[in-house]
Amino acid sequence: MKMDAHLSFYWKPLLVFLLTVFALSGLRSPLAAAGRSCADTRQVYAEMGYSTGTAPQTQISGEHLRLCPQDYTCCSSQMEETLSLQSERDFLKAVEDSSQFLLTTFTQRHRRFDEFFRELIDLSEKSMNQMFTKTYGRLFTQNSHVFQELFVELRRYYSGGSVSLSEVLSDFWSRLVERLFSLVNPQYQFSDDYLECVSKHAEQLQPFGDVPRKLRVQMSRAFVAARALSQALSTGRDIVNKATKLTADSQCVRGLMRQWYCPLCRGLPSLQPCHSLCLNVMKGCLANQADLDTEWNNFIDALYQVSEKLEGPFNIELAADSVSVKVSEAIMHMQENSVSISTKVFQGCGNPRPTQGRSRRSPKEAGGNKRPFRTYSPEEKPTTAAGTNLDRLVTELKERLRPMRGFWVSLPQTICNDEKAAADLVNEDRCWNGQTRGRYLPDVTGDGLVSQINNPEVEVDIARPDVRIRQLIMELRVATNKLRHAQIGQDMDFMDSEEGSGSGGGDHIESYNDDWPGHGSHSPPYSKPARHPAASPAKPPRVKERNGPKWNRNNGRVKSASIQHNFSLFPLLFLTIMATASPIWR
Repeated sequence: MKMDAHLSFYWKPLLVFLLTVFALSGLRSPLAAAGRSCADTRQVYAEMGYSTGTAPQTQISGEHLRLCPQDYTCCSSQMEETLSLQSERDFLKAVEDSSQFLLTTFTQRHRRFDEFFRELIDLSEKSMNQMFTKTYGRLFTQNSHVFQELFVELRRYYSGGSVSLSEVLSDFWSRLVERLFSLVNPQYQFSDDYLECVSKHAEQLQPFGDVPRKLRVQMSRAFVAARALSQALSTGRDIVNKATKLTADSQCVRGLMRQWYCPLCRGLPSLQPCHSLCLNVMKGCLANQADLDTEWNNFIDALYQVSEKLEGPFNIELAADSVSVKVSEAIMHMQENSVSISTKVFQGCGNPRPTQGRSRRSPKEAGGNKRPFRTYSPEEKPTTAAGTNLDRLVTELKERLRPMRGFWVSLPQTICNDEKAAADLVNEDRCWNGQTRGRYLPDVTGDGLVSQINNPEVEVDIARPDVRIRQLIMELRVATNKLRHAQIGQDMDFMDSEEGSGSGGGDHIESYNDDWPGHGSHSPPYSKPARHPAASPAKPPRVKERNGPKWNRNNGRVKSASIQHNFSLFPLLFLTIMATASPIWR
């Protein structure tokens, strides 16, 4: 009895001391925890949609737990497994919600730009058809397939087809010169071989003056940039989709469960994880995604710069609108210089056979009563497509691109800043630190895979990068490279075949303020004064086969007059010629 009394004398104060420590620290004493109610945990668990059949009524010993601290708990093994699966779903939902802005932007912007670009091409073709039908009537409609083929190929190029813009335009001018050469020389009969000789030497003859070069430069810049932008928006959408469709490995799930649902198992359902704890878990789970960031930022920057080029010097709206004007200017140039051009052709290709027995066409049939070429007034001219305009589309895109930089590195912060995911920074002493209520002491790790070597919450194998993410990094590099080439008017897919069709290097982009269809309010404000010809020599045309020494290699160019001053000239000259013979367009 004396011994029991002696032990009691020492143990009672110690027991009181331990109970006091547990009370002050927020920890529950084993004696108190063993019988503590789990009503709050059961209620939250039921509200989540799970059956409480296996949920303890009061806290039990936690030796069965695999993920949460093995203290007294309100969770059975089945509950812990269920909650771990729930934590993974919550994580994937948080990633999806955080990236929704990216996905929505790329999806919607791609759709709007695509609709706009396609409708621009349709409007350009419609404008040409209207202009040329009013001017030439049947002469145009009988040969409209020449122009239709041009727009078919432009659509095919924009849609990603294996089409060289330079070759498309070259073929168009070749077909056009064959038909026009027959028209301006109705007194002769030309075989297919003869007309092929004419088109083969068109680069030397320059029958359309400098218009083909101007149109090629303008169209190439605009269409290369438009196609690159559209493809890049589609690529951005696909990369976001792939990068966010991830699965959490077992180590990631362990960290997610410990931060989000272990407090529930401890009977503290309202206790949120500390902000720094959340960051470490997210940085471990999203380590591979963070490695996208460098190439992602390069991609966003390049996309931004191409969009600026589109509303500036590579304006596709102006380029598409000027096609009909440029072609009509080219036709007038050939008409005005038909005598000298024909003489040189006859010298190079030989004398053609005279036409026999051709009937004359009446002035009315020849299109003499048709109105001359004209440009549309502002109220007539279709200046928008798909219910919008280029400036508005580009402005909206640039506003959405700015906040996309650094997205993948900042994704853990974005998720943890949600009040549902982690405690506010002001509650650093009253949050779940992975074991109990209190401050989270470990440092927050860096970004990316390599930095997770010392992550205290998620064990990451830094020697095994995610293969899918590495593939996405390569896709971003390819897309960025295409955009950077598009900024200088080059299409990577056709760099070999397009020799000189782009604008060249960034320091040699030609100024072509005289290339635009209008002046004054329509003139681009970004146009710079043209360089002196000697400072920026034009690239010589590709050498083509010559038909013997009699071909004149020094054909001079005749500068074409301004189209605004000559709209009425061509129909009159055309009428004079057509009154002598009935033209046959090939």
